[in-house]
Amino acid sequence: MTTFTVTVPATTANIGPGFDCLGAALTLYNQFTFTLLPATTANPVSISVKGTESAKVSQGADNLIYTSFLQVYQKIGQNPPPIAIEIGLGVPLARGLGSSATAIIGGLVAANQCAGNPLSMGEIAALAIALEGHPDNVVPALRGNCQLSAGDSTNWAICQVFWQKNLIPVLAIPDFELATEKARAVLPEKISRQEAIFNISRLGLLLRGLETGNGDWLRIALEDKLHQPYRQSLIPGYEKVKKAAINAGAYGMVISGAGPTLLALTNPDNAQKTATEMKNAWQQVGINSEVKILALDTLGAQVNC
Repeated sequence: MTTFTVTVPATTANIGPGFDCLGAALTLYNQFTFTLLPATTANPVSISVKGTESAKVSQGADNLIYTSFLQVYQKIGQNPPPIAIEIGLGVPLARGLGSSATAIIGGLVAANQCAGNPLSMGEIAALAIALEGHPDNVVPALRGNCQLSAGDSTNWAICQVFWQKNLIPVLAIPDFELATEKARAVLPEKISRQEAIFNISRLGLLLRGLETGNGDWLRIALEDKLHQPYRQSLIPGYEKVKKAAINAGAYGMVISGAGPTLLALTNPDNAQKTATEMKNAWQQVGINSEVKILALDTLGAQVNC
């Protein structure tokens, strides 16, 4: 039997004005261990899960890791081998940290490994985007770093965005979930020209702010009109936590992905204070949270044999 492990980073998507196109990989991980089983094995897949939220993860053939695994074999026109998958959860579920993206990337990368790596990274990225529906989480989960993606169903341009090393992501992860479907349901179908201009200008400034670490630019660049004003109502204590983060020295605070995790960007000197004050602010409204001071993951999905 052959066994290998795929490690995939969590991601934070949107980062304010970069709705559905900008995301960054973080130093928080899910691990998926794959064992090829004998061809005569009766069941095509066996899944086990470890971690505090393991009861919420399907152990059947409908598991997203396995359905993603099958996509590679469908694309290359081969029958998939029987496989055992052990899931090690390190990324909280339904918190806006790309847990589904780790499953998609884990399954695709593993299948490509099993099949002898017939697909390029670009082909894996395209499959992942098609499965997820948008690139902001899956691309950095695959490639690492901060990534900007633009394109359509047939052609994607993916560009790494330089992230200044002294720019620290601080996450406050609450003890409640927020389904992506619910977070998308509150978004308007149309926006005004002024709102479009607002986001276009801030996304341009955000790219320069991330590259330089310029706090004055980031304070403006992290603003958004496309999704955050509508999703705030789904996150109790949002304004209180944001005020606490900024008072602690953060350049700004945004909703991570669809939420409810909140992401502050700050410098190394203010990172611990920012984390403490965000946690305290949520505590004051009766919400427990876990705070993490992380860094940018620069490797993306990794295979260890």
